[in-house]
Amino acid sequence: MKRREPSATAAEARRGRFTGLLLAGSILLAGLTVVVSVYAVMRSAQHENAARVMDQRTAMARAAVQTETGRYRSLIETAAAGLATDANLTWADFDTATAPFASANLVGAASLAYVVPAATDRIPAIQAQWRSRGATGLELRATVTADEHFFSIFTRPLTAQGRPMNGLDIAAAPEAAAALVDARRIGQPSVSDAYVLLRDRNLPAAEQQRSFVFAAPIWTRANVPEFRGWLVLGLRGGDFLSGMLETVSQNQLDGVLLATNRDGGRPVVAEYTVPGRTDLERTVDLVVADRGWRLITRADASHLPGASSRLPLTVLLTGIALSVLLAGLVYVLATGRARAWARVQRATADLRTAEAGSRRQAGLLSAIMDSISDAVGVVDERGAFLLHNPAARELLGVAEDENDPAEWQKHYGLYRPDGRTPFPVEETPLIRALHGESCDGVEMLIRNDRRPEGVLVSVDGRPLDPGADRHGAVAVFHDITELRRYENDLAVFAGVVAHDLKAPLTVIRGHSEAALEDLPPGTGVERSLERIILAVDRMAGLIDTLLAYSTARDAPLRCRPVDLNALVGEVVHDRTAHLRPQDHPQITVGDLPVVSADPAMLRHVLDNLVGNALKYVRPGTDPQVEVTAAGARIEVADRGIGIPDEAKNEVFDKFHRAHAEAGYAGTGLGLAICKRIVERHGGEIGVSDNPGGGTRFHFTLPSKENEMSAKDDDAVARAALERALAERAAMENSRLPGLSALPAAEPSAHDPAAARLRAPVPDHHPRVERE
Repeated sequence: MKRREPSATAAEARRGRFTGLLLAGSILLAGLTVVVSVYAVMRSAQHENAARVMDQRTAMARAAVQTETGRYRSLIETAAAGLATDANLTWADFDTATAPFASANLVGAASLAYVVPAATDRIPAIQAQWRSRGATGLELRATVTADEHFFSIFTRPLTAQGRPMNGLDIAAAPEAAAALVDARRIGQPSVSDAYVLLRDRNLPAAEQQRSFVFAAPIWTRANVPEFRGWLVLGLRGGDFLSGMLETVSQNQLDGVLLATNRDGGRPVVAEYTVPGRTDLERTVDLVVADRGWRLITRADASHLPGASSRLPLTVLLTGIALSVLLAGLVYVLATGRARAWARVQRATADLRTAEAGSRRQAGLLSAIMDSISDAVGVVDERGAFLLHNPAARELLGVAEDENDPAEWQKHYGLYRPDGRTPFPVEETPLIRALHGESCDGVEMLIRNDRRPEGVLVSVDGRPLDPGADRHGAVAVFHDITELRRYENDLAVFAGVVAHDLKAPLTVIRGHSEAALEDLPPGTGVERSLERIILAVDRMAGLIDTLLAYSTARDAPLRCRPVDLNALVGEVVHDRTAHLRPQDHPQITVGDLPVVSADPAMLRHVLDNLVGNALKYVRPGTDPQVEVTAAGARIEVADRGIGIPDEAKNEVFDKFHRAHAEAGYAGTGLGLAICKRIVERHGGEIGVSDNPGGGTRFHFTLPSKENEMSAKDDDAVARAALERALAERAAMENSRLPGLSALPAAEPSAHDPAAARLRAPVPDHHPRVERE
């Protein structure tokens, strides 16, 4: 063999070293570029996390301030409404009415006071009047020169160190006096400009706080309202802000509270600080009664969750180290074949170790999936199943997997919860997850040869790698058959109990009426019996409402063509037939369409909306109602008291009453029932202001052309009624001890499901004014 010359060997060595250095440098540069990019992305993600957490904490702080101030306003407004009913208010009455404030945990609240206006020449008479009502030792002294003074008559301290300060002339504080005047003028609670409370002006300057008062006017509810005074709540700004932020910020937010004064200025009312530098800031505006507040929050990003991790720095240092090591390895491989071969051998051994570790991890994962009780299925990007754990195979009832998504419905027997409609493949959670959409709680019925009785499941779907172009998906199945059966049993039980409660109520009312007829006049018992009868009627009405609410949710729909003109005529006749001609309200009905709906349920919707339009009117005014339609959109408009904008999104919630404080009776379920009925018909319901005053409700229904088969729904309804009566009979045979005293009864005439099966819609309707 020919030996190489030393010079050639040296040159080759130099070329090898040059090549090694070039390759190593390239590897190092590429590695550092990737590592720095990853570090930048992770740091950016940390900043984004910090900003998101900052937004969340600020939103929580805003919600806490808004909710708490709203609670303060609601409390004093409710208390003021209660005091307005007492024509001869005494200290004992005030003490009883305001006792709940002491335990209401009103953060920052200083005191509660009953305040009355007084002209200068009337001060002695007013002082004597309130001394006679329990204001012992009351002294009213005007401290400023004014045409009108505002004296605190009764006070309740709301802090441990507070003391009653009766007889204060609030006119000495122009900010509070302005709030009192505004509240009396607008007839609603008002908030003052920021100032130092009169009770705090004797404190050292360092302990004084910028504060507010909430003032609620007290007007009687007579035909000619009479103004009696104000209920005033003092609120210390510093205590209030610190109490709010300590609760929601977890000592991570600074806060500054500003309030807009009546002159347009926006002074700083209170500040709250926590340790650390602040590099994030958010500003939110709030509406408090008739005033605007601004909350400014600041935070140290490094103190917020998700922004203080050392992982990016660790990744950077680790990446640099790995890049240097890789570059050195390349250099070594390029400069020494033997050394490279040895390294290759060691790397191969490491790969074998990693492979063995991967196999152990795969075995561990398989054991975990086999042992968990939740059913789990995993598919690849084409929909072919990669995994079905034993729980999933048991739940699905099918041993073989089907890898063609188009055949899933037939293979596994997937149906919508009604048990009849095949579940669309494109709506299955796994397909939605393959398209990058996460979904939770998708309900479907699985019924096949091994599951002939069917099992109701709730499915959660997630994409395995949402950021990739091609990825798989995972679904978790939960068997909710027993849960739904339990819920349905509870609903039936509640309906039966509510139905059976009417029997003893009927007995109570009958005996009360008989006693009222048999008692000789003048015994003094008549008023008590009348109250018993009224209470029984209220409870019966509430039971009917609860039954209607349950029916609106559970009763099958019996849709058929319904002439709205005739149905509205019935509702108007029932609402006005008992009135004298001169008392009839003005009701205008336009040309209404024929729709496809359940007549009994639709009648409930129209009766509730028309009834509300007739009830919620200002004292002394005549109701005006207008029922019109534009296609399948029906509108019921009135000229009543209206609905505040902030309550429009809540009037359809259960037990929500927009005007409870105004003394209008109701259960808060009427509009919730209307919403449930309309939505079950596939329509929508909403509310808006009526131009010129009042409220305009609207809802949509399917037209006659889209009506559903009444025959099938009738059969379903009858089957549901028979099943409910059978379950009720079984429940009667095993009645709970606490219900043993309730007598059994046949289905009530007020039972909507039974009433729809046996009562046809009348053909005769009263005449109403037509457009």
